[in-house]
Amino acid sequence: MPDEITPFRIDVPQVELGDLRDRLRRTRWPDAETVTDHSQGVPLAYLRDFCAYWAKSYDWRATERRLNALPQFRTEIDGVGIHFVHVRSPHADALPLVLTHGWPGSFLEFEKAIPLLTDDSADPFHVVIPSLPGYGFSDRPRETGWGVQRIAAAWARLMARLGYERYGAMGSDWGTSVTTSLGQQDAAHLAGIHLMPPIAGPDPATFDDLTEAESRALADLRHAEAHESGYNEQMTTKPQTVGYALNDSPAGLAGWIVEKFRSWTDCGGDPETVLTRDEMLDDITLYWLTGTATSSARLYWESFRQVGAWFGASSGDTADMLDTVDIPAGCSVFPKEIPRPSRRWAARRYTDIRYWGEPERGGHFAAFEQPELFAREVRAFFRLVR
Repeated sequence: MPDEITPFRIDVPQVELGDLRDRLRRTRWPDAETVTDHSQGVPLAYLRDFCAYWAKSYDWRATERRLNALPQFRTEIDGVGIHFVHVRSPHADALPLVLTHGWPGSFLEFEKAIPLLTDDSADPFHVVIPSLPGYGFSDRPRETGWGVQRIAAAWARLMARLGYERYGAMGSDWGTSVTTSLGQQDAAHLAGIHLMPPIAGPDPATFDDLTEAESRALADLRHAEAHESGYNEQMTTKPQTVGYALNDSPAGLAGWIVEKFRSWTDCGGDPETVLTRDEMLDDITLYWLTGTATSSARLYWESFRQVGAWFGASSGDTADMLDTVDIPAGCSVFPKEIPRPSRRWAARRYTDIRYWGEPERGGHFAAFEQPELFAREVRAFFRLVR
């Protein structure tokens, strides 16, 4: 039946875990970088040690048991099977909340925040965490057209199928785009949307009167465009090509994702200060075992040009901002996030900003890095619109 919701349990065949370890042991390593920093990418010595740990010490079965303690389900929407976690709060007045991840994240990003959101007696939530199409245990779309608007429409159907007539939505990375679109498509059922960060580019009208924070944000955005955007260009233009390497080499996949854990977290240059190796490997191993390195990258091909126009270039050559979002919005901008729009930049698109937060620490993977601060921000906004 198309509307059926079925329980889901993770059970990876042992032969796949054996193949992973064998591939790691047989990695054909390149020569070392010719610099003493990370400017050419993840250093060889670090990645060799990281992959040795993956092959010899990392325990996927322990992760599998932990994740299977969460209520997981699958349902078909618009011809694609969608995997999701659905944890109901013990509190009767809980607000349903759909959380959307991005790349190179997964539903695992929100695991540590689940009890902080569901068990809070003052501001409780029923939590729904879908895996994006092409990610994790959701199906990989077999046709084009699965961009952020179609995903948002699928999320609206998912929440209705679960019986939620009024709910909230929160997103980070791709989740900000999906949640923004959801706010436009299903405003009648949404209490509000919370974005980390909002999708808003620099406003050229402010360039003669930038605040110190806006100046730093603009400089960091230009630096990222010059030195951190290679992955984006590749996946936006030719995701299939890079997918062959990522789907065949676990070491290659690890390097591709670990680079982002280092660059995008508030870690002072060492991602293991905010995420353990096991936490990073939970996410990387999920991509490997589900074979979704290529299918997840296709979301860039589908939607990045549009979303990039929404964010705007660092030069201020932004898209027409007539595409506004008028429902209540909350925005949290973590200090190591890129981009970091200011409230006045964001207000051009989000016309009803009820909450603006700038937490003291954290980066792109806020729920993964700082679950307590993440939950605090979520509660602070939805407290205003419950």
